Amino acid sequence: MEISPDNIIIDFLNVNATIAYTWLVMAILVVGSWLVTRQLTSEPQISKWQNILEVIVKTINEQIKDAVDRDPEPFLPFIGTLFLFIAVSNILTLFPVYQSPAGSLSTTIALSLCTFVAVPLFGIRDSGLIGYLKHYFEPSPWMFPFQVIGEISRIISLAVRLFGNVMSGSFLVAILLLILPLVFPAIMQLFGILIGVIQAYVFAILSLVYIASGMQAQHQTETADTIEDSTFSQNQTSHNQISQN
Repeated sequence: MEISPDNIIIDFLNVNATIAYTWLVMAILVVGSWLVTRQLTSEPQISKWQNILEVIVKTINEQIKDAVDRDPEPFLPFIGTLFLFIAVSNILTLFPVYQSPAGSLSTTIALSLCTFVAVPLFGIRDSGLIGYLKHYFEPSPWMFPFQVIGEISRIISLAVRLFGNVMSGSFLVAILLLILPLVFPAIMQLFGILIGVIQAYVFAILSLVYIASGMQAQHQTETADTIEDSTFSQNQTSHNQISQN
C-alpha cells in the first residue's frame, strides 16, 4: 500500500495520483453543485439534495459565526470550499483504489498558501491597503519581520498538521492490513474517515481564525488611534478652558 499519492503514477494520464485525485474531487464538487443548484426552489416541497445542501450551508454559516462572531457571508465561499474539498477528499478513501490528495504535502501546502493569500485580501477589503499594513508595524516598526515570520509559521503549521494527520491514518491502516484480519482495518478505515472530516473542520476553522485575527488586529489599531485622538481633543479642550479662566 502506498502511503502518499505522490508515489503513485497513473501512466495513461502521465500524472501522479495526487493530481488525478485532486481533479476527481474538483469534478465531483463542481458537477454535484451544478446538479443540486440547477433546480433550486423556495417552495415548501424541495428535493432531498437541496435539503442536504441547505443543511450544509446553514451549518457552515453557524460555525463561522460562532468562531469569529461576525457576519458569515463574506467568509462562506472560501471557508466552505476549504472544508468541502478536504472533507470529500478524505471521505472518498472508502474506495480501495483511492488515496486522499490531502495525504500529499504538496496539496496541504497549496491549501495553506490559499489561506496565506486570503488573510491579507480579507484584511485589505475590510480596512484598505494602508490600514491593513499598519498593524505589521505595531507597536513598533521593529516588529515587522516578526509579524511576517509569525504569518509564515502559521501557514507551515497548517500544512504540516493536515498532512501529518491524513498520512498517519493511511500508515496505520497499512500496518493493520499486514498484521491483522481484514475486518479490523475496515473499522479503522471508517474511523480514519471520521478523523479526516474532523481535520477538514479544524483546517477550515484555523484558516478562518487567522483571517479574522488579521482583521481584528487592524480594528484594534484603529480603535487605539480613535481613543488617542479623542483623549487629545479632550485634553486640548480642557487646556483651552483653563486658559480662558
